[in-house]
Amino acid sequence: MAMKYRIGDFFVDLSRNQITRKEQYQTIAPKALAVLTYLAENQGKVVSYDELLSAVWPDIVVTPNTLQRSIAQLRKALGEDSKIQSYIKTHAKQGYSLECDVQWNIADELPAANKSNIDVESNSTLESHLENDQEQKSNIEQVLNPQASIETKQAVNNSIKKSETSRALLKLIFTIIVIIITAIGITTFTSDNTSQLTFNKLRSLTATDDKEFGAIYTPDEKYIIFNRYIGQLCTNNIWAKNLKTQQEIKLTKTLGSYSGITLSDDGKTLAFVETADCRKPLNEKKCYNLMSLDIEKALKSPQVPYLMMQCKNSRIYSPKWLDDDHIALFQKHLNRWKLINYSISENRSTDLYELESGNLIHFTYSSTEELIAVISIHDDGKHYIDMINTNGDLLSSHNIKYPKEISKFKYIYPDFDPRNEQLIFSTGKQLFTLSYDGEINKLNFPFDDLMGAVRFHPNGKRLLLIKARYDSDIASIPYNEPSRKEVISKTAQDLDYSIIERSILGEEHALFQPNGSLIAFISERSGENQIWITGNSSLRQMTQFPMDSYIRGVNWSADGKSLLVNNNNELTQVFLDTTQRKFPLEFRIEQLFQWNSEQGTALLNMRINGTSKLVEVNLMSSEFKVIKNSRVKWALTSEDERLVYTDQLNRFWQPGPAEDQLIELLNGQNRLDRFIMKGNVVYSVNNKNKLWSYDLDTSLFEIIREMPENIDYLTDISETLLLLELRISAKKEVVELSTNE
Repeated sequence: MAMKYRIGDFFVDLSRNQITRKEQYQTIAPKALAVLTYLAENQGKVVSYDELLSAVWPDIVVTPNTLQRSIAQLRKALGEDSKIQSYIKTHAKQGYSLECDVQWNIADELPAANKSNIDVESNSTLESHLENDQEQKSNIEQVLNPQASIETKQAVNNSIKKSETSRALLKLIFTIIVIIITAIGITTFTSDNTSQLTFNKLRSLTATDDKEFGAIYTPDEKYIIFNRYIGQLCTNNIWAKNLKTQQEIKLTKTLGSYSGITLSDDGKTLAFVETADCRKPLNEKKCYNLMSLDIEKALKSPQVPYLMMQCKNSRIYSPKWLDDDHIALFQKHLNRWKLINYSISENRSTDLYELESGNLIHFTYSSTEELIAVISIHDDGKHYIDMINTNGDLLSSHNIKYPKEISKFKYIYPDFDPRNEQLIFSTGKQLFTLSYDGEINKLNFPFDDLMGAVRFHPNGKRLLLIKARYDSDIASIPYNEPSRKEVISKTAQDLDYSIIERSILGEEHALFQPNGSLIAFISERSGENQIWITGNSSLRQMTQFPMDSYIRGVNWSADGKSLLVNNNNELTQVFLDTTQRKFPLEFRIEQLFQWNSEQGTALLNMRINGTSKLVEVNLMSSEFKVIKNSRVKWALTSEDERLVYTDQLNRFWQPGPAEDQLIELLNGQNRLDRFIMKGNVVYSVNNKNKLWSYDLDTSLFEIIREMPENIDYLTDISETLLLLELRISAKKEVVELSTNE
C-alpha cells in the first residue's frame, strides 16, 4: 500500500497520519485514514458498510457508528458534509464511494507545511528553541494538547529546569512530548470531543404581537422558516423570512394548526404536522396529518399543503427528514411513543425504534453523521441518550448524568451541534452541552427570558431559539351574575372583575386559604416561578426555588398552615414560616391535582417506567395506588371522596363498578383544561364563556354567569367569589445566538 497519495487537492501522508492542503495540515486518526485509503483504492466504486468494516477493523467487532464517525471526521477534514459531497458520497443503505481523482506513487513529494513540523526539525533548530528557560516553557506548553493532564505538564516543567546541564535529556523529553501529542491525536477521535461553545451576540429575528415558534434555517442559509400563531383565531400560518432583506413571506395559503416543520436536504420540500378536528374521534380529539409544501412555489405565492399521511386514532409529531424519501417521526402507540420511518414513495411507515418498557421523550437527527439521538426514560426511571442509525439499530445507550443545576426529573430537548460531536439544549434560562455518552456541561450564557427549541445553523456558528414571555393576572369575580342590566359584551373590561395581583409576568393558580384570609399563588415576578402569599395588606415570597424551576400544581393543607407544591416534578411542603419539607418519591410527578393533608395522600399524574398514570400517593410511606393506567388531563375528588377526571378529549368521567362511566350531560361543556370542585359540585367554563355547575348528587346542571373571554383557568371558589387567571399577553419570538468563532 502506498504511504503517500493525493485525492483532489489534498496530500495524504499515512506515515504521519496527516492530510495537507495549501501547506495547512491536519492530523487524522489512523483508522479514519485507513477508511479513506480503502475508498481511494476503490475510487468511483460503491463500497458497502460491511466491506469497509471488514477491511479496516478485520479482527475487531465494532458498530456501524464507528464507521460513521470516521466518515464524519474525514468529511470535516476535507471541508465537506453530508449535503456537500464532492469527495465522499453516501449511497443510502448501500455504502460510500470516493468521487475524486486519486494520484499514487508520489513518495518523494513532501509539502512545505510538513517540512516545518516539530518531529522533523534539525538538532540545531531544536537547540535554538531551548536557549531560554521561559521560552522552553512557552513553546512546550503550546505544543501540549490542552487536555493533557496537569501532572504531565508539571513533569515537563521539572525536566526543563534541568535542561541547563543536559541537552541530551531535553531531546529525550522532546521526543516523549511528540509521542504524547501523537497519542492524544489518536485517542481524540475515539473519545468524546465536546467543545466549550462561547457566544457573543443575541438578536431578535421576529417581533410581532403574535407568537412565532418552531423556527429552522433553510439549507442554503438564506431564510428562516417558522410558525406564526394568531391568538385570536387559535391557528397559525407558516412563514419564511429572508435574513438579508428582512422580507417576510407567508408560505401557507390557509390557516391551520401546523407544527414540527422540517426541510428536505435539498431545501425544496417542507414537511410538518397539521392537527385537525376528527369527525368521529376514538382515542384522540384531533386527527394528525403529515403534510408537505413545495418551498420554491410557496416563496412566490402561498400554497395549499399536500397531504402525505393521515392518523385518525393516534398522535404523531416532530417529523425529521432522513433522506429525500424518508421522514422519521414520533407516533403514540398504547400510551407510549415510538419512532417510525415514513417512506414517501411507498406511502407507508415502519417502526424504527421503541422501548418495551419506558418511553421516548425526544429525538433529533444529524445528517452530517447520519445519527439519530433519542432522549428516553428506561424501566429504571432514569433518563438516557440512545444513539441509533437510520436503520433503527441501537449503537449506544448511556444514562444522562444530570448536574446539580438541572432537576433530576427535567426533560431535555437537545439538537446536534454540527461542528462538534455533541448536542446542545436549553433548560429555560441556561444552556448546556450533552455528549453522546450522557455527560452534561454548562455553558456560561444565562438568559433573562425563557429560551427553548434550540436549532443550529448548518455552519454551526449560529443557532435559533424561541424566546417566550407570558403575562397573566390573578382576578376575582362574583360567583353570581350581577343583578344590574344584562351584560352584552364578553370582554373582561366590561365585566365586574377585580385584579388581585398584577405584574408584567405570569401570575397563576390562585387559591383561597382554608379558614383564613390569605391567597396563595404562583408568580414569575422575581424572575423564577415561586410561591407567593397575598392578603392582610401584605405580599410576600414564600419560596426560593432555583433557576429554571417550574411549578405544576399547588394545594393548601386543610388547616391552612402549609402548601404542597409540585416543583420541578418533585413534591415539597412549604410552611407559612417558609420552612420546607421534601417528599423524595421514586418517580417523576407530572401534575399535582389535590392534597388530602389529613390523610397524608396526594392525587397526581406520575410517570412510572416512562408511562404517565393517575395515582394516589401516601406521602409518609411513598407507596402509591394506580387509579388509571393512563394520563388524565385533570382530576379531583369530591367532599365525599368521589373521583371525577377529564380525558384528552376534555370529557368528564367517574369510576364505575366494572368500567369508568362517562358523564354524558357534560359533553362539550369544558373549554378549560382544568375544573374546580366545591363540596360535591363541579364547576367549569364552556365554549361560550359561561360558568356552569354540575351537582354529583342530583345531576343538576346549571348555567351561572358570563365569564371573561380571556380567562385561562378557573382556580378556586368561595361562597361569594371565584378566583381566575386572566391572560394579558402570550408572546413568543425567534432569536438568533451567535458563537465567538
